[in-house]
Amino acid sequence: MMAKLRRVTAACVLYLFATQALAEDASALFWARGIENQRKADLGNGSYLNPILAGDRPDPTVLKDGSDYYMTHSSFFTYPGLLIWHSRDLVNWEPLVAALRTDVGSVWAPDLVKHKGRYYIYFPGLKNGRVSNYVVYADNIRGPWSEPVDLNIGDIDPGHVVDQDGKRYLFMSAGGKIQLANDGLSVVGPLKKVYSGWQYPADWVVTAFALEGPKLIRHGGYYHMLVAQGGTAGPPTSHMVASARAKSLDGPWENSPYNPIVHTWSRDEKWWSKGHGSLVEGPDGKWYVMYHAYENGYWTLGRQTLLEPVEWTADGWIKSSGYDVAKPIRKPGNEAVPHGMTLSDDFSTNKMGIQWGFHRGTAEDTARYRYKDKALILQGKGSSPENCAPLAFIAGDHSYQVEIEAEISENAKAGLLVFYNEKLYAGVGFDRDGFITHRYGTNKPVKAALPRKVHLRLVNKRNTVTMYTSADGKEWMRYDPVIEVSGYHHNVADGFISLRPAIYAAGQGEVKFTDFRYQALP
Repeated sequence: MMAKLRRVTAACVLYLFATQALAEDASALFWARGIENQRKADLGNGSYLNPILAGDRPDPTVLKDGSDYYMTHSSFFTYPGLLIWHSRDLVNWEPLVAALRTDVGSVWAPDLVKHKGRYYIYFPGLKNGRVSNYVVYADNIRGPWSEPVDLNIGDIDPGHVVDQDGKRYLFMSAGGKIQLANDGLSVVGPLKKVYSGWQYPADWVVTAFALEGPKLIRHGGYYHMLVAQGGTAGPPTSHMVASARAKSLDGPWENSPYNPIVHTWSRDEKWWSKGHGSLVEGPDGKWYVMYHAYENGYWTLGRQTLLEPVEWTADGWIKSSGYDVAKPIRKPGNEAVPHGMTLSDDFSTNKMGIQWGFHRGTAEDTARYRYKDKALILQGKGSSPENCAPLAFIAGDHSYQVEIEAEISENAKAGLLVFYNEKLYAGVGFDRDGFITHRYGTNKPVKAALPRKVHLRLVNKRNTVTMYTSADGKEWMRYDPVIEVSGYHHNVADGFISLRPAIYAAGQGEVKFTDFRYQALP
């Protein structure tokens, strides 16, 4: 009887724990946990749960190269940019190298391809009001990568394709096509419009028509093109992936009867604004579409990378296989690489960790830092987070804690933030005169007698940010106010990026940062 009672009691306790966890976060019961307790897709039982890459990894372009897969994404204002990931099963991904180090502005939807043994990334960049398209290339995926070559093409979202005669082309947003030179480093002739998109029903709630993101393959005697339409943000039902096919790259292009291939039908779904897809054959011989989406309730995390099975019909069209991407799906393969990256940093090397990037970084910023005695020494710039190019990284967890020790020189300022852009950030900083409260993108001095060295901690619990300070890293004092940041995202402040943990050094002096720690929380 007592044994039975203990079993019943244990079951009740487990039920209560599960109910509480479900109430706090409906997904917390299902995601696997990896490095620093970060969520990951591989559930360890032969299945995965989206996202494949948590956090702001938008506009995915994926390349199958033998039994290896490589992927990169839009990097926008972050430098170094165009981080390349590697996988063997399309679910577990390890970071390899950032392919772009020279500032060409905000970097959008790229296309990663391999042609005659050489790797290329084609991508648009917006700088000082000018849009152009660029290419970087390498003979080894791990680099070194070339300096960007300006192709002097307007429009955005280049998609590379090779015709049956071996000629190379880029398809662009709005349905344009332009020929590349044989080496892929310049264009031949003018941009020509060859496709007008798929006309979705007039009563659909989308942002705009926005024909973008062409990705092309040749399969079954046809060129197949996936495009993004409807706008990548805005209403949850805005974005989609549509498909068309043609015998010739010049068309005529026939829209699929199965369109849209991917779409968010209701704001009640787990994933919003699903769109911008790339087709890839998995290690199991089946086909998948990799695309991005916002997570319901977490616009702040940006557009995350999802993987969904698709299939070829008997008459040669690609269509959805009907999976619910909010539920576990069988993995395409079993040969996995270690997933993700460590976000903590003890600054013990003389090279910046691959997780970090300067917001709107320039060549000047690459000269601002050095490493010495397990410390990052960062020269101040500007007067506040809005103009000092904060050093940030992409986080993919609903809740996390970050902390760091900062020591300022006479005329420097330092701080720890959650940073969206120059308009929206929150956190705590300090200088020789006291603390600085950062809230809604404002900077409010708070007079206080402080040492030059202060420990800072920030806890983001499902978009509620609490800050702490300490003189010794042992006894912590909460620093008010507590800040709600669920509105710190694109639909409020533009920019198409995410809310990110960041550190900053402003003013005329230097800041010595040591022992940065990240930990995902339940």
